[in-house]
Amino acid sequence: MTGSQIGRWLRRAVSLAVCLFVWQMASTLKLDFGILTFANVPSPGDVTSAALEFFRSPRLFADVFSSLGRVFAGYGAAAVVGVSLGLMIGRLRFARDFLLTPLELLRPIPAVAWIPLAVLMFPSSELSMIFITFTGALFPILINTVHGVETVDPRLIASARSLGSTRSAMLLEVIIPGAAPSIVTGLVIGMGTSWFCLITAEMISGQFGIGYYTWESYTLQNYPEIIVGMIVIGLLGTASSALLKTAGAALLPWHSKKGRS
Repeated sequence: MTGSQIGRWLRRAVSLAVCLFVWQMASTLKLDFGILTFANVPSPGDVTSAALEFFRSPRLFADVFSSLGRVFAGYGAAAVVGVSLGLMIGRLRFARDFLLTPLELLRPIPAVAWIPLAVLMFPSSELSMIFITFTGALFPILINTVHGVETVDPRLIASARSLGSTRSAMLLEVIIPGAAPSIVTGLVIGMGTSWFCLITAEMISGQFGIGYYTWESYTLQNYPEIIVGMIVIGLLGTASSALLKTAGAALLPWHSKKGRS
């Protein structure tokens, strides 16, 4: 590790330590600014104790795996549907005319607004939460895929046509590689929104999961556990997005080198 890298890690550690110190002082002194009060905010020490207790309990695995299963199911379906529709809308005028208008009407509706209808449409709350996760991830993936297809260099398409490329070869060897950076961006954004929507759905209709754990802690006035739930949500969302970014960089090495140059 070089001196520059050590310096960057030291600055990050100092930044984190300063935040924890400010949090500790604000909660200990119960600062009250009128519109903002820390009177009921637990200290970092209380949160650490609650986190250790949660990590030792069997409930950790039940809640984490419940949330992970819902995210992977909803997000996986959204990735398949979003990329497929995005390629069709980006390449086929008929598909654009037929599909884009209803999708644009549905896109501004927040995924949270779908919760009451999802509860009515699906026979179980589990399926309704997966649907909410699917809805939250679908549109970022879809829009970025359409954008990626539309921005493929037309000279590449013209060159492929002049060489007698078939439709399937055009799609697999020109369109998808050209749109891949935008598709990966949409997948990363979709992962973040899927976590946001899942946690909201679990708070409303879940019985297991990190969102339900956080909301239950609030209703029982277990304030340190609320922050533990928030931290676990942040860690899971960050790890998921980092995994996608790493996979995208490995699959698109030419794009990564271009971004660093």
